[in-house]
Amino acid sequence: MQTPILRAAFPTNRRLRTPVLMAAALCCAAVSTAASAAASAAETVVVTGSVVQRAIEEAPYAISVVERETLRDAGPMISLSESMAGVPGIVVNNRWNYAQDQQISSRGFGARAGFGVRGVRLYTDGIPSTGPDGQGQVSNFDLAGAERVEVLRGPFSVLYGNSSGGVISLISAPVKVPEVEAGVDIGSFGMNQARVGVATSLGGRFDLRAGLQSMRFNGFRPHSEAERDLANVRLGWQGERDTVTVLLNYLDQPAQDPLGLTREKFDSDPLQTTPEANLYDTRKNTRQTQAGASWRHRFDEGVLRETQLAAYTGQRGVTQWLAIPPGPQGNPRHGGGVVDFDRDSHGVEGRLRWAWDGLDVIFGAAADRQRDDRRGYENFTGSGDSQVLGVTGALRREETNRAESNDVFAQGELALGSGFTGSAGLRSGQVKLSTQDAFLSNGNDSGERTFSYTNPVIGLRWQVAQGLNLFASLARGTETPTLGELAYQPSGGGGGFNTALNAQTSRQAEAGAKWRGTGWDADLTLFEARVSDEIGVATNSGGRSSFQNVGSTLRRGLELAGGWQMSSAWRTRVAATFLDATYRDSFQVCDGLPCTATSPRLTVPAGNRIAGTQRASGWAELVWTDAFWGVWGLEARGSGNTVVNDLNSDAAAGYAVAGLRWSRSFAFGGAGSRVELLARVDNLFDHSFAGSVIVNEANKRYFETGAPRSAMLALRWVNAL
Repeated sequence: MQTPILRAAFPTNRRLRTPVLMAAALCCAAVSTAASAAASAAETVVVTGSVVQRAIEEAPYAISVVERETLRDAGPMISLSESMAGVPGIVVNNRWNYAQDQQISSRGFGARAGFGVRGVRLYTDGIPSTGPDGQGQVSNFDLAGAERVEVLRGPFSVLYGNSSGGVISLISAPVKVPEVEAGVDIGSFGMNQARVGVATSLGGRFDLRAGLQSMRFNGFRPHSEAERDLANVRLGWQGERDTVTVLLNYLDQPAQDPLGLTREKFDSDPLQTTPEANLYDTRKNTRQTQAGASWRHRFDEGVLRETQLAAYTGQRGVTQWLAIPPGPQGNPRHGGGVVDFDRDSHGVEGRLRWAWDGLDVIFGAAADRQRDDRRGYENFTGSGDSQVLGVTGALRREETNRAESNDVFAQGELALGSGFTGSAGLRSGQVKLSTQDAFLSNGNDSGERTFSYTNPVIGLRWQVAQGLNLFASLARGTETPTLGELAYQPSGGGGGFNTALNAQTSRQAEAGAKWRGTGWDADLTLFEARVSDEIGVATNSGGRSSFQNVGSTLRRGLELAGGWQMSSAWRTRVAATFLDATYRDSFQVCDGLPCTATSPRLTVPAGNRIAGTQRASGWAELVWTDAFWGVWGLEARGSGNTVVNDLNSDAAAGYAVAGLRWSRSFAFGGAGSRVELLARVDNLFDHSFAGSVIVNEANKRYFETGAPRSAMLALRWVNAL
């Protein structure tokens, strides 16, 4: 295995050089202007990826934190996309389609996902929202109850499993002050949301945080109505050396699906809905419950400092009606136009931490299990004039899918002296994916596939001076196919388990600098990822996709982030990302429907961009705070164009949009009671743009429209108990 090579990642394309260098200039100007400050900024402590809690600037890898204040100012706290624009390297697109999860990618990993989140592991207080096959969802994230969201870019910690792009971890707010909160959000396109929450001490070292949310949304495109009911409970117990946390989560989210638009329809009217959405009444119902518990015990003496044990269980049910015509479903191998599954998942993880003079080491083991009872139905009944579309018809698929993962890992951090700290880790695991077919009248589609991996990571941090740290890390990542990607073979009429599909592996490297001073901070990271056996689309036929390994790819780039408190009233933050993500090998794909194993093929040449990626993106905000007038924020974000398919035959144009926000807190009633007001106007100049794309969509309905100008008003009442 070759050692990853880290190279300077400044853009060579003239059209891209200007915005990236401008962002770099802004960041460096903020640093140089405030460089005379002597003391370091207040530390932000992170736990994701580290053996022990440590300041963010001391982590030998690129990690960012979205704080509670940012989450609350960014919008109604429904979507991660509201608050993640300031994290470089991460793209979180709000598809404005609650029948599909948000699109999340990290350094280009996960960009190809047509549904769910791929390539990035998701956690809430240590409980995974990612299955053992690597696919997850963030619809259950309780942003209103979060203390912060930590984002680790890349596989530079072995404390997490099957992924290439890193970790997004939500940390719930502990109970610091007993209080009750109620809130109402009202916004454009029929958005309204009510929330109530309580945080209190129960006595006997117990504390409780609970929240309920209910959201309704009409949408700015026809056939995009959605509802979301979310409940979260966090029960904690704190002893002298023990901490126990119990988490409960419930989600109910029915939503209509407006589908994407073709180039022709998007150009003619980006606010329309494709006719098939109404014809087949495309929609999705999601229900989920999850429970988890963790126990941490600290030792006062000896080298064994801490033990941790965590376990979770959950159920998720999904029924989705698709826009597949009855014709293709005449194929006896077809699974129908309605997807219906019930998922049971559970897992356990244990960790032991030892500490010697200057050395901390964690040893751990984890096991996760997932079982899907999956069914497929026709999305019609009857025929001819009596045919009814968009309903649940005859059974066409019945099977049991299983995913199992077992891992052991070790990670250590060692103080080397002279300001140097080293870290190293190793994770070894196995993922087994299988299908047991019970609908045998059209053949037996059973099969199984087992993937094994051993992934090392090594990092080095050098504290050059007070407030200045340099770091470098090398790591290997593994991303197995999901159960959905293994479901169909590229040949043989579309049936059968795809036993030929391999996991993709990556060799990744990053190096960077973190500066901290009084009133300012700045981070710069260069990265490179060389991927073997990249997974891509092989065929699309009758609404079903099969996948293939398309060879090697290369991702390299530059990430910048910085902030400056210019005075007591003014502050600013900027973030910019440059990403060059390309295929290194050529491969064959179809261009149109039907796309079967015998359809004519076109060549995707080496050097094409990876579908779903942008070469450049940026974000900035300017904030003014006044005791009487409140807090005013002007925001701007932009993105380069996004290629929609592997052939790079079309792309969503780049865009830039602005937003304006105002917030103020008022004392109300007795001591400890206050009212918080938040007003936002997003897409201030009503720019028309594609906010996301559906990568390699078989019907070429690639484009998902970004929201027009929209306004929101939030009223939140908080009362100390």
